[in-house]
Amino acid sequence: MGRARFRLRPGVTDSVPFPPKNDFNRIPTLYANEDFLIELLTESGNLSQADIDAIKPHKKPKETIIEALLRSGKLAEEVVAQQLAVSSGMDYIDLSKIEIDSSVAETLDPEVALRYKVVPVGFNGSQLYIAVSDPLDFDTLDSVRHLISYDAEFVCATQSQIRQTLLDIYSGQLTAEQIRDLHSGKVSVSEPGGSGGGPISAEGEGDGGDAPIIRLVHQILQEAYQNRASDIHIEPLENELRIRYRIDGALHKIAAHPRRLMSAVVSRIKIMTGSMSIAEKRLPQDGRIQASMGDKDLDLRVSTVPTSHGESVVMRILDKQSLMLGLPQLGFMSDDQETFDQLIRLPDGILLVTGPTGSGKTTTLYACLNTINKPDRKIITVEDPVEYLMSGINQVQVKEDIGMTFAAALRAILRQAPNIIMIGEIRDLETASIAINASLTGHLVFSTLHTNDAPSAVARLADIGVKRFLIASAVRAILAQRLVRFNCPDCSAPATLSEKDLRTLKLTAEQLNGSNIKSGTGCRTCRNTGYKGRKGIFEIFRIDQEVSHLINQNETTPKLRRRARELGMRTLREDGVRKVLAGLTTASEVIRVTMSDSN
Repeated sequence: MGRARFRLRPGVTDSVPFPPKNDFNRIPTLYANEDFLIELLTESGNLSQADIDAIKPHKKPKETIIEALLRSGKLAEEVVAQQLAVSSGMDYIDLSKIEIDSSVAETLDPEVALRYKVVPVGFNGSQLYIAVSDPLDFDTLDSVRHLISYDAEFVCATQSQIRQTLLDIYSGQLTAEQIRDLHSGKVSVSEPGGSGGGPISAEGEGDGGDAPIIRLVHQILQEAYQNRASDIHIEPLENELRIRYRIDGALHKIAAHPRRLMSAVVSRIKIMTGSMSIAEKRLPQDGRIQASMGDKDLDLRVSTVPTSHGESVVMRILDKQSLMLGLPQLGFMSDDQETFDQLIRLPDGILLVTGPTGSGKTTTLYACLNTINKPDRKIITVEDPVEYLMSGINQVQVKEDIGMTFAAALRAILRQAPNIIMIGEIRDLETASIAINASLTGHLVFSTLHTNDAPSAVARLADIGVKRFLIASAVRAILAQRLVRFNCPDCSAPATLSEKDLRTLKLTAEQLNGSNIKSGTGCRTCRNTGYKGRKGIFEIFRIDQEVSHLINQNETTPKLRRRARELGMRTLREDGVRKVLAGLTTASEVIRVTMSDSN
């Protein structure tokens, strides 16, 4: 800390590591995020698991681990303050060495100082230096910033020194009750829900759920759900912690927090999973969180990856209500819906859903299973990971680190006599071979592949080593899909297509007759984007006898595609055009997601 900021007491040097102990050092304290604080102290070597285990039997009722360690003398309050200061990028200040002018004390209202247990320690005319005991109590920091008329620069001190200093500089302005509270060690934190809330006593009914970091993470989750986000991205950058939500497939920057919050936020999320290690920051980790938002239950799939600025977190929000989707909610037009409904009710064979990552393949598979899930059918899935927990379905999680691969799981579940099998993804020859054998022995198999269109799936299976005659015999149909944003129902209005759009989509005047072309103008409901929600555009490739013959003859993908078109298959772009003409989406959306479709 720069010496020019504060005036040292006469006769005091800057070399004494800690002030003499006084009665305040033996008063229990309250910290906003104890889990993170324990992690800091453990990593720095000031605390061990043995210390924690030894103090647990001696904890008083409602006393935290840190409070018990401080009371027993196993942990020094100064050490706690110094570690908090280092982790938060603040200076640590020894208030026993600082002489605070009356002019400095007058810059802060005593009521504010007493309420939030903060001390003004220096003032340069525009910036007020304020000592706080807990840099993780963001409600206090934000509240004080709003309640003073100067720029605030926070430094960290021990809680006992802050209480003693408050008594020293405001002694003539305190009531008897306030003095008793300071001597008794009552520590206030703001009420949940924002700054300016009433204080909660350390002996009161507040619990860990009131901690600022906990509330911040809960707020992020709640806002993401309210904004219909599919993903939450928490990204440490050089100077900030960036929060972004993926809404209808597009990323939106929502907030930026101080970078010093990164460790606390990431640790809180890991703790919520119950399975991720807060100590491991060098390797990627995965976990799950189950949360309730109002009357809805959500699953969150959590992934952390170490980056150059810290751990990046992505939380995939899996709304269990999407399990109730039927085929109409996926976006099928009536004729395609009828065709696909017939396909998913076949007694055997393989149905493949193809498309890039994020194209809705898993949602389609779950909608299929939800449609055909009946008590007289046994359905088993093999997934990596299990994204949704479905009632009445046996779901198997792949765990490759212990040898539970897709192939190993498939071999095992075939002995369970299922009627229907869903494989999260066909990745290799072994998995494909078992899936094909299962389909040829009377099982209906659903799975996914990463290909650009439906006919390309044949070549993809051949590339991984599946014999062409097996593909022709086992595969019943291939569905390719993409997701397009649909027009916001609250602000969509009649629109016209530009000449460029007409040329790109190859629309004729005849097709435009009787059309209902619309686009969203932007409103509060859709965040001024003009779009709300996404649904699919589809390409259904049925494998009939003639197509099977072409596959056996080792025909190329373009020839398979031409033959499929002759038999009535619509391409992704053509299905998108139908939805544009029906006023469901816009030409720009269809063009954007079907750039590779030249037919």
